[in-house]
Amino acid sequence: MTTPTSIPSKGECPAESLLKLLAGKWKARIFRLAAESPLRFNTLLRQIPGASRQSIATALKELEQEGLLHKRIISSKPLHIEYILSERGQTLLPVFYQLEGISDT
Repeated sequence: MTTPTSIPSKGECPAESLLKLLAGKWKARIFRLAAESPLRFNTLLRQIPGASRQSIATALKELEQEGLLHKRIISSKPLHIEYILSERGQTLLPVFYQLEGISDT
């Protein structure tokens, strides 16, 4: 894991918790894209110029371990995997959008 994370304690700022969870290369960008639609690995490689297979794979694994993304295996042929926001990820979207709005000003 690139950044140690923990479950936020009571009284901890939600924005600070989210920033800790999304610290690391490509994690915030992947989270943003997952908010828009389900993600596939090769699609991410095309959508994030300059990202390597290893860095995307690491970021996806960490986001899944942190409970922000859910890995869904689609068994129709050809077999593929999609990443979608988990319930926890969806609850953090309002904070993410507020932070995004602040950065745009």
